[in-house]
Amino acid sequence: MDKNHFLQIEPTIIKKSFGFMPDGNEIFCYTLSNKNGMELSVINYGTTITSLKIPISDEKKIDVVLGFKKLEDYINSFNLPSAPYFGSVVGRYAGRINDASFILNGKKIVLTKNHNSHQLHGGLMGFGRKFWKVIASTSVDNPSITLEYTSKNKEENFPGEVIVKVTYTITEANELMVSFLATTSEDTIINLTQHSYFNLDGHDNTIGNQELFVNSSKILNTTEENIPTGEFIALKKHPFDFKIQKKCPQKIDTTFILENTNTLAASLFSEKNKLKMSVFTNQPAVHIYIGGNCFNQIKGKENTEYHPFSGICFETQNFPDAPNHMHFPNAILKKGEEYLHQTIFKFENL
Repeated sequence: MDKNHFLQIEPTIIKKSFGFMPDGNEIFCYTLSNKNGMELSVINYGTTITSLKIPISDEKKIDVVLGFKKLEDYINSFNLPSAPYFGSVVGRYAGRINDASFILNGKKIVLTKNHNSHQLHGGLMGFGRKFWKVIASTSVDNPSITLEYTSKNKEENFPGEVIVKVTYTITEANELMVSFLATTSEDTIINLTQHSYFNLDGHDNTIGNQELFVNSSKILNTTEENIPTGEFIALKKHPFDFKIQKKCPQKIDTTFILENTNTLAASLFSEKNKLKMSVFTNQPAVHIYIGGNCFNQIKGKENTEYHPFSGICFETQNFPDAPNHMHFPNAILKKGEEYLHQTIFKFENL
């Protein structure tokens, strides 16, 4: 007989108020749970994942993502010396765009700048700072919730009105499935990602003892400002060769090229909790970033002081600055076409 008490749970979705935005919009927290006791909490501010609790024993579960307790902390976190983007959806374009500009259909597009002379993660008021509308949810079998945001034409100077839908699903196999679907009124560029910081020892720990695997043989070469040069670096004998699983590095902010999509992209393992997270995606890259520092200015949930080694992001996405490199994967979404990005975070007790 299986002794996991969480097996008695019926899949549910619970909705609670999470506060009000400065413009008066009320933000709600939606907590989804599957029959195994896995719990996902999402707010419709930035479609932000605030909590992800995974069962690790008969009656114990741990929260494996960094986050805040209050809406105002999420809002204020964008004013930190380096905004962490805890758990948010990043867009319209994740990563950096060199000189905040690119050529589309023969025309130069100049975007807003929020990272020196460049644009990072969609600009001054990216998708992670927006009010999203919940348009669908279900608590049957594999609980899911779908949120939608309409990015107006010329928002952050991007062309086209883009309608974005994000669906979070937690499956009976203890997977967190993230699906992005987008359409546009005119040709534009797009690159969406989910920016959760994971820590399989618990969100209030360091990730120093966890082991990282990345199924990649090449990374993007970048400038001192982390702008892609267009060149690739082979990982053979490189410190960031994680094809053989090893401890997380002290510092990393790097785009790994994935040769095969929809196969294992990366994994993280906690010896302490005997917990493994595997990442699968249809995207051509995973940008791996270690951080979480809140500079002693904002406390995390459960009164946690987050630091530069608090969590690790697996930002599955297209290449940063792809619109400015012809040999990078296509980042253009044309009118009449659909953008579809799917990523799975699978949790296993070993």
